[in-house]
Amino acid sequence: SGTNPYINLVKTVVVDGEEVKYYDLPSINDPRYEKLPFSIRVLLESAVRNCDNFNILRKDVENILNWEVNQSHNVEIPFKPARVILQDFTGVPAVVDFAAMRDAIKRLGGDPEKINPQCPADLVIDHSVQVDVARSKNVQLRNTPNPGGGRSGACQGSGQRSSSATCNMCRSGVPGLPIADEYCPFHGSKTEGADALQKNQELEFDRNKERFLFLKWGAKALKNMLIVPPGSGIVHQVNLEYLARVVFNREGMLYPDSLVGTDSHTTMINGLGVVGWGVGGIEAEAVMLGQSISMVLPKVIGYKLHGKPASYTTSTDIVLTITKHLRQIGVVGKFVEFFGPGVAELSIADRATISNMCPEYGATVGYFPVDEQSMAYLHQTGRDDKALEYIESYLKSQKMFRNFNNQAEDPVFSEVVELDLATVVACCSGPKRPHDKVAVTDMKQDFKECLSNRVGFKGFAIPADKLETTVPFVFEDKEYTLKHGSVVIAAITSCTNTSNPSVMLGAGLLAKKAVEKGLSVNPYIKTSLSPGSGVVTYYLQESGVTEFLEKLGFNIVGYGCMTCIGNSGPLDENVAQALEKGDLVTAGVLSGNRNFEGRIHPLTRANYLASPPLVIAYALAGSVLFDFEKEPLGTDSDGNNVFLKDIWPSREEIQEIEKQFVIPSMFKEVYAKIEKGNDRWNALDAPDSMLYPWDPKSTYIKSPPFFETMTRELPGYTSVKDAAVLLNVGDSVTTDHISPAGSIARNSPAARFLASKGLIPREFNSYGSRRGNDAVMARGTFANIRLMNKFIGKPGPKTIHLPSGDEMDIFDAAMRYKDEGKVVMVLAGKEYGSGSSRDWAAKGPWIQGIRAVIAESYERIHRSNLVGMGIIPLQYMPGETAETHSLTGRETLSVEIPEDLKTLQTIDVKVNDDRSFKVIARFDTDVELMYFKHGGILNYMIRGML
Repeated sequence: SGTNPYINLVKTVVVDGEEVKYYDLPSINDPRYEKLPFSIRVLLESAVRNCDNFNILRKDVENILNWEVNQSHNVEIPFKPARVILQDFTGVPAVVDFAAMRDAIKRLGGDPEKINPQCPADLVIDHSVQVDVARSKNVQLRNTPNPGGGRSGACQGSGQRSSSATCNMCRSGVPGLPIADEYCPFHGSKTEGADALQKNQELEFDRNKERFLFLKWGAKALKNMLIVPPGSGIVHQVNLEYLARVVFNREGMLYPDSLVGTDSHTTMINGLGVVGWGVGGIEAEAVMLGQSISMVLPKVIGYKLHGKPASYTTSTDIVLTITKHLRQIGVVGKFVEFFGPGVAELSIADRATISNMCPEYGATVGYFPVDEQSMAYLHQTGRDDKALEYIESYLKSQKMFRNFNNQAEDPVFSEVVELDLATVVACCSGPKRPHDKVAVTDMKQDFKECLSNRVGFKGFAIPADKLETTVPFVFEDKEYTLKHGSVVIAAITSCTNTSNPSVMLGAGLLAKKAVEKGLSVNPYIKTSLSPGSGVVTYYLQESGVTEFLEKLGFNIVGYGCMTCIGNSGPLDENVAQALEKGDLVTAGVLSGNRNFEGRIHPLTRANYLASPPLVIAYALAGSVLFDFEKEPLGTDSDGNNVFLKDIWPSREEIQEIEKQFVIPSMFKEVYAKIEKGNDRWNALDAPDSMLYPWDPKSTYIKSPPFFETMTRELPGYTSVKDAAVLLNVGDSVTTDHISPAGSIARNSPAARFLASKGLIPREFNSYGSRRGNDAVMARGTFANIRLMNKFIGKPGPKTIHLPSGDEMDIFDAAMRYKDEGKVVMVLAGKEYGSGSSRDWAAKGPWIQGIRAVIAESYERIHRSNLVGMGIIPLQYMPGETAETHSLTGRETLSVEIPEDLKTLQTIDVKVNDDRSFKVIARFDTDVELMYFKHGGILNYMIRGML
């Protein structure tokens, strides 16, 4: 115990004059190694390096090496990732839990200083930005006099796009970065976009100051954690462009970069050859505390790409096609590994776009092994040349470096599926789910059918006599008309696409051609551009397209996820009133990865995912009821019709611009500032104490109740007796339905709570910003206005309290049951908990008193999170549902947990009318059983440190 039996595999080499070591996996000298998928080789290396015959056993290594046989037998393996990545919405509650765990361990007689990340952790503050200001009006270019002559902060020199230009404000004289004088948001010369960006960032700091202070305390108090300040970019793009190591060189050891993250789109990093996936915040905290992840050895689907994309196809079209294809195949819980000559046709940004959408097609990872393009990308993004040398050398020595044109390197896969890239056509996905792909040529007819279809993922049930409803309204002293299908939000946003220069430059070139043809966007449409990092600002500006994007209303409004996570901000009041008056099904079009009901904006009932150029195209069209092939977008100065094909840039045209303007010095300049922070961040005066000084008056940061009754003694398994059913829901209830997200409705329990603390509605902020306060979050759990509870029969966050029969807000009903001494349960259909990996989708239900869920199937991360909070995930037997058991939800149910509970054990659920039926207890691993026995994963961690 404690010694590594594979120590004989360690080799020593000299890197940059220093000796480093690595575990030489090919020295295992086993023919099974070269058959392993490349993603499995990363799991194997971690097991070999961390094997101590105690936490990770020699048997675990053998099980991974024997993947070809074990993949179909539910073999459990441990995995220790190299690092953890968090964003602020999930990072704040993680830091809150660390602070609360320090309090708990001190109360129980332990050492609170033990509570620190043992595994490196990076936290990027990116989800706090909201589109408060979009199209700024009447903003003039402002040039501030400089006492030293010239203009303060302006680019020095001729103002031409020159590789020798320097800038006092944001370049500090660093040579080699091309700068445009007139349009740079980082300079004293300001555009409308720069004005909107500055205003949004000011509002962001004002609105989130208390949270930022808390995170800055965490940066000081917690060791081994890097916190990237706000305004730096979207977590996944920052990860791709800056944080990713690809190969670690730490404490004298080389090993592959790998990670887990508290955002389901952590998988984006798979596009750069880094194995990583999203986990719940609860599970991530355990990894940060040194625990391995227990997982079932996955099947690996080989996805073979061949052919070449058509000239007018975007990476977004490719990813939406793959998403639908893999969703149809069924890859939940599996790895997908891409191979074949078609991969070489895709840039790293294209690959990252495909990997980013992994949660939408349901796989654990969508992995692209490292190849020559990966190394070129690392060079392009400004990585150190010496690091590039050891990265490539190490990966080649370990047979983890791919040549996608060499079939001899193809490993064995569980199953192989194929896609000819030449068959991909322009498409969108919606109106309610990311995998409901619609070819752009079919959009008009498809949306017409959606309007009339019965309520569902592809239907709104608009009566025939209401299909042509129109509502006039006034915007900026001019009258307009809204109708079904009108576009009211058009947002280029989210990590899916803003990391990809090809689609961002494509959008810019489309905007340029549109403006030159005299086209414009209706001013009432809320247009916005939120890049994933400052690098995007540079190359859009340098390629000369920024001014044209702004002329169409696509100003840079901030660096963060924004619209994609529901931070779209308010619609104009006249627009909102018109939508409500006509009960209109209007559309949001965004370049994001999620479009579930109620997520983008409460009033946009239809939302479509699209490439950035298509976002602009639909903004120009003004409606999704539009046929781009037959209908012109407008007319040019000569009165000629202008069709989308007339202004759409080709793939070759975009690639030429990308080669010219996306250069290493841009990345080096932007990311040189990350660890230094900015003036607002640096000015925050956070506490220096080891224990956090909780403010009982705070409505943002509060010590959670998870450990209040915890004892040193192990509580053992907890059964459920006479539980009331709080909710009875159907299929595809997502974490967007469960977890608090978006704005806080004024008539909600959370609003009433905040009002009781003296806050007025404009001070409520969003649920995301208050994720560090359990009192707000518990009240916002199941508060989505699109939640369909069978007790009620119409969308809304309501339920029926029994036996009184009172219709109540779900939180209020849960508290009444709690006052009556009852625990509660949830009945659900298929894919319960699909969507984002949100810890509050498990924490909130636990606080509400939910102790078990019975569903037909679960999303992987959410099921794990339920276990992590001590909630029992039960699954109906195959073919059985609530309906087959005649369950209405008005019954009370009991679940007896046996003392010798095993993984995936079949147990009985007893109904109060003397019936019973069997379910599967979805504890998939022995480690999950241990967590449940302790009352949750964090309780287990605390007891382990006493």
